[in-house]
Amino acid sequence: MTPEPDLRDALLAAVPSLRAFAISLSGHVDRADDLVQDTLLRALSNLHRFEPGTNLNAWLFTILRNLFHSEYRKRRREVEDPDGSYAGRLKALPEQGSHLDLEDFRTALATLPPDQREALLLVGASGFSYEEAASICGCAVGTIKSRVNRARSRLAASLDVGDAEDLGPDRMTRAALQSSV
Repeated sequence: MTPEPDLRDALLAAVPSLRAFAISLSGHVDRADDLVQDTLLRALSNLHRFEPGTNLNAWLFTILRNLFHSEYRKRRREVEDPDGSYAGRLKALPEQGSHLDLEDFRTALATLPPDQREALLLVGASGFSYEEAASICGCAVGTIKSRVNRARSRLAASLDVGDAEDLGPDRMTRAALQSSV
């Protein structure tokens, strides 16, 4: 939408005042010029909201001020990292592997006999003691211990878990994380 000539002239006439205000807010000429440009773009794209006969400069200054404060809030959360050293220390484990591991675990858990699955879930997942699990299941404590042990052994075999090194990220992921340190 192209503004009417009078409105266009009024927008252009406001630029020096907008620039002075933007410099006073930001303290940087380059940033001020960007703010003025963003203000004019926002004003032109929302020209249909401007009510003729009202104060155009007040409307433009409000837009500029709001843009400045929005960017200030956004920049306040940013970390300055000119040489990239902070970003180089950040690392995150890939998430897709954990989703697949969970699906593998669910599948392996479903293959356990019901009595072993129940004992393992009571002791391992729900945090009950062996005595409490035995009371819930109505059997001896030794039976619960045996069921939990068999369930853990079957799960370890199904999931091909030989030792604690097999839990967590795979060897390639661990190697990649180590090399970035």
